[in-house]
Amino acid sequence: MVSSCYARAFSRLGLASVLALSLGACGTVGGFGGAQPVAVQEPPPEPELPATIRADELVGRWGLASYMNPNDRVRTENAARGQCKNPYVIGAGTSGGVIMHLADQATPQELRLKGSTSGKNYIGPPGPAGGDQDREIVSFDGKVLVTRFIDKDAATRYGNMVYVRCAPRA
Repeated sequence: MVSSCYARAFSRLGLASVLALSLGACGTVGGFGGAQPVAVQEPPPEPELPATIRADELVGRWGLASYMNPNDRVRTENAARGQCKNPYVIGAGTSGGVIMHLADQATPQELRLKGSTSGKNYIGPPGPAGGDQDREIVSFDGKVLVTRFIDKDAATRYGNMVYVRCAPRA
């Protein structure tokens, strides 16, 4: 009677081991021995969309100022107009972009205008729209351009950048 008790215990233990091993193989490809994790598929990147603003609309001479408080926008636009004696120049890039500075960069480089599925437009280096080095175009009416950096630190330091188109040179 004692040996049959041990036999039943061992058979139950063996059955439990087989079940545990087979359940462990459920999440793998290849079953026992050749266990490989199932690859998790990442969503595809957002398709690159054209901006609703063309690069040639931004090329030119601009007075530049910035504000933190939205109530200061009108005053800041007037201050930017006063900067036309020493304008910020947005140039045309060789690949269809614009030549501008990235945050904290001394040398301007060609940046792209990028659209997004949300309808927002961005200016930044190649890559997905709304990346850390991009700036969002908050508003643009042909004469006044307002942008804000996506990077929180840069946005805090620079605020909302107001570009006011300077009159053509006489």
